[in-house]
Amino acid sequence: MNHSFRQISFAVAFAASALTLPNAAHAYTAEAQQMCTGDAFRLCSAEIPNIPRITACMVQHKSELSPGCRAVMDRDSAPQPVKTGPDLE
Repeated sequence: MNHSFRQISFAVAFAASALTLPNAAHAYTAEAQQMCTGDAFRLCSAEIPNIPRITACMVQHKSELSPGCRAVMDRDSAPQPVKTGPDLE
């Protein structure tokens, strides 16, 4: 049972991180897992363990997310500054 819960938590965290990170190659963050797992269970439990469906569900329910999860999503989905300078030739 504990092993199943960890697998589900990982799937939820991965889906939450897919919302927050612009590049799918990034691994999920511990902060996204901590802040968004509860929301994913509360709002999107019917979609677990299907990561694309959890992701779509979380996007659909963005206005219902907890303040912490929404803050992580908003912060991590903000455009990253473009680096310029002599080291980027």
